[in-house]
Amino acid sequence: MFHLHELGWNSFFQQHLKTDDSRKPARVVEEQRSQYRVVCELGEFTAETSGHLRHNAAGRASLPVVGDWVLIDARVAECRATIHEVLPRRTKFSRKTAGDTTAEQIAAANIDTVFLVTSVNADLNLRRIERYLTTIWDSGARPVIILSKADLSSDTDAAVDTVADVAFSVPIHALSAATGQGLDRLDEYLKPGQTVALVGSSGVRKSTLVNRLLGYDVQKVLDIREDDAHGRHATTARRMFMLPGRGMLIDTPGMRELQLWDSGDGLQQTFDDIEALAAKCRFRDCSHTSEPGCAVLTALESNELNSGRLESYLKLRRELAYLERKQDVFARLELNRKWKRIHKANRDMYKNRGKP
Repeated sequence: MFHLHELGWNSFFQQHLKTDDSRKPARVVEEQRSQYRVVCELGEFTAETSGHLRHNAAGRASLPVVGDWVLIDARVAECRATIHEVLPRRTKFSRKTAGDTTAEQIAAANIDTVFLVTSVNADLNLRRIERYLTTIWDSGARPVIILSKADLSSDTDAAVDTVADVAFSVPIHALSAATGQGLDRLDEYLKPGQTVALVGSSGVRKSTLVNRLLGYDVQKVLDIREDDAHGRHATTARRMFMLPGRGMLIDTPGMRELQLWDSGDGLQQTFDDIEALAAKCRFRDCSHTSEPGCAVLTALESNELNSGRLESYLKLRRELAYLERKQDVFARLELNRKWKRIHKANRDMYKNRGKP
């Protein structure tokens, strides 16, 4: 049996629970296509969504994801349940779906901390870290950078200093999941009722880290390719694990591509140094490319600002602006489709009125 507060239940979710509702709150711990595993005070169940929930979902992002709190009808004797409602999410780590489709893909919901795991070998990429940090800040969770494979590095301090140049105020920990070196530094984030999600590229030893924190092997581990030091997918599904007395841990598959989705404050928080400079520009709508009186370009010329960091900032800003335009168009199309369905239903109703 589980206690809800051990699973992360708090006043935020309690306020959305109706006192006369007989359905039970449960947390989604695994998602496999249209099948789920949920846990609640009655135990653990295999679950599927109700037809009403699927029919009324505005899109895939409206259906349950790992970390969600949902309301279920449990059939205890069968160890099965039906999910009727997804409670509002407190936080969510989202990205745009791959390809040309403008849709949201949620990797994990209701998380308190996101461990951005990257290795200190060839995988260390500052531009990728900036992209991840932008997404994590937008999620509403707090980011923590984990530099894995410290046992393979001759100078982890230099790697930490390099990452610190683009990750202001974000905690950075170098550790080795293989040897256990530095794992004790994660204790402050792994607390009862807290949920931590691991994100990052393939082959950075996220699964090894999960196994080490659990104390037993539950996730499959693959070696990196020797020719280019890139990883292979070991985790193929999102899963949430209970750490006895230490909260919950969500493992996610390695992401080969991370396209931004939210256009909130993540960019400003990730690039707060550039944002502070931009506030001093002569023109409020300065593009920081050629305008006179641009404080950002002045900082670039004096080597106060790194050119790679500025290019990353401008690239992500353009990407978010383009995404916002696409989302507006998509929203208008969806609204038009909705009203067409309503008008068709009304026409059919009047057409059939009076018929036996």
